[in-house]
Amino acid sequence: MVDLGRPLLLGVIVLFCVFSSSFSSSEADFLEPECLKVSNYEFTSSVKTIVDVIQQLTSIFSQFGNTFGDSRVSNAVSDCLDLLDASAEQLSWTVSATQNPKGKHNSTGNLSSDLRTWLSAALINQDTCSDGFEGTNSIVKGLVTGGLNQITSLVQDLLTQVNPMFDSKPKKANKAHFPAWMKPRDRKLVQANGVEADAVVAADGTGNFTKIMDAVLAAPEYSMQRYVIYIKKGTYHENVEIKKKRWNIMMIGDGIDATIISGNRSFIDGWTTFRSATFAVSGRGFIARDITFENTAGPEKHQAVALRSDSDLSVFYRCRFRGYQDTLYTHTMRQFFRECHISGTVDFIFGDAAAVFQNCQILAKRGLPNQKNTITAQGRKDPNEPTGFSIQFSNISADSDLVGFENSTYTYLGRPWKLFSRTVILQSYISDAVKPQGWLEWNGDFALDTLFYGEFMNFGPGAGLGSRVKWPGYRTFNDSNQVHNYTVAQFIEGNLWLPSTGVKYSAGLQS
Repeated sequence: MVDLGRPLLLGVIVLFCVFSSSFSSSEADFLEPECLKVSNYEFTSSVKTIVDVIQQLTSIFSQFGNTFGDSRVSNAVSDCLDLLDASAEQLSWTVSATQNPKGKHNSTGNLSSDLRTWLSAALINQDTCSDGFEGTNSIVKGLVTGGLNQITSLVQDLLTQVNPMFDSKPKKANKAHFPAWMKPRDRKLVQANGVEADAVVAADGTGNFTKIMDAVLAAPEYSMQRYVIYIKKGTYHENVEIKKKRWNIMMIGDGIDATIISGNRSFIDGWTTFRSATFAVSGRGFIARDITFENTAGPEKHQAVALRSDSDLSVFYRCRFRGYQDTLYTHTMRQFFRECHISGTVDFIFGDAAAVFQNCQILAKRGLPNQKNTITAQGRKDPNEPTGFSIQFSNISADSDLVGFENSTYTYLGRPWKLFSRTVILQSYISDAVKPQGWLEWNGDFALDTLFYGEFMNFGPGAGLGSRVKWPGYRTFNDSNQVHNYTVAQFIEGNLWLPSTGVKYSAGLQS
């Protein structure tokens, strides 16, 4: 495995998995992408084996449902059925992309990045399924643990079959570039100052819908065109879920203080963390702009998610995420956050996505007595996953309710949720709300050798490095070459897809 924290010393580094152009289209199935270490046939056979196990496990879960009369168990079973279904589809994308590199499943044009992203999502879904049974005495988890572990092991093996491929000198973004699925009408949408809406949601009845979820259900499935939902100002008390079949939905509000989507589900009230989200999106290519997503359950209700995203190539621009514990669940896939406000207490940015946060306000709140704040809890469990958090050009400070209580509520940049947790803070302001150690243990010495935490050119009273933790996995970066791979252009292949969204971003280390 290449150490992404050091300069790449590869003799030949290529951006794309390359296919020979000398073959006719009828021979496409026999082309071998260079990013695969095995034959296309062997790769596809391995995927089929995993899908067979998923189908067997799905059959077992389907037998339960409300069998035990326990809502928490029922919710966990429901989660697992959705997560296994998602894994099966993500695996199918990998097969489709390797066999047909010009098809719609080849989403960025960088096949290595696509495959590793989708396989990482399929890997972590099993952990999320298992975590849903926390706090139950159900026999279900015991019955399915073996199958879940088998899927995990098989997907981990599959991840090792894909070569990571990087570009040591990334090309500048082509601002005129649009992906194949972006039709002329959509280009006009993202280039114009205004946006033409396909659906309008208004609580006062002046739109097409009064409920956001109704507008979502009216959107087409697997659409290759952008579907725009304009949500007028107001507070919408509903739980919204955009399922995996609804691609390229864009939601636009009237501003973060005007359009608010609010819910209060929590772990204490019987919901799994996964299902507690006020707003959840799985469909690829989601964009949100000028909206607040909040969970009002409060700190005493523990895990209570405001937004969960499993949406690959998703963007959140000028949005607010408001909650306490587990506010923002960047569950899987590639995600970009620009000029967002994110507030919470414990692990309030967490998950196993490859996510970049630029020009964001990240605010620690005052929680329960004697509770420690941890801003991030990244969940990478395998060193071959391309996932992690990169926070750049941002402001990490105390929210208004924590000001004056910084000495009684300790705040840290993050803690390692999983063995290979990865988070870097780049060129950001860090206030004195953050303790001098910077980072917090999860449980004793768990993951302190294997995590990847780093800081580069941060400033502010909390950015001093003299008293930072001395863990083997923590490092300070002194050279821009060391953090090159955590920029938008590299970490989430941003130059290949962000221009088409119309959202501002910085590709490298220049703001």
